Amino acid sequence: MKGGMNNLVKQAQQMQERMQKMQEEMAHRTVDASVGGGMVTVTANGRSEVISVKIDPAAIDPDDVEMLEDLVLAGVNEALRKAQEMMAGEMSKLTGGLKIPGLF
Repeated sequence: MKGGMNNLVKQAQQMQERMQKMQEEMAHRTVDASVGGGMVTVTANGRSEVISVKIDPAAIDPDDVEMLEDLVLAGVNEALRKAQEMMAGEMSKLTGGLKIPGLF
């Protein structure tokens, strides 16, 4: 029984190491979300951090600031959704498709 427990602990440590390595790699992978026909493009990394926002000058209308605010908000939300999907896909590969509570 003791050997089985040691093996289980060893497997858990290996998975933790793989998860840490994957998270480090995900920080360098990016996703883009473009909204408003390309008027706003948001880039996020695999850690769900927004790393850039590009706004087409044509989207800047001093008389309609709310439209630009809505486009930026939609772009950020879409980029974060894509980043989370990318992370979930990588986690699924790591866990063999098992749904482990508390992991992303």
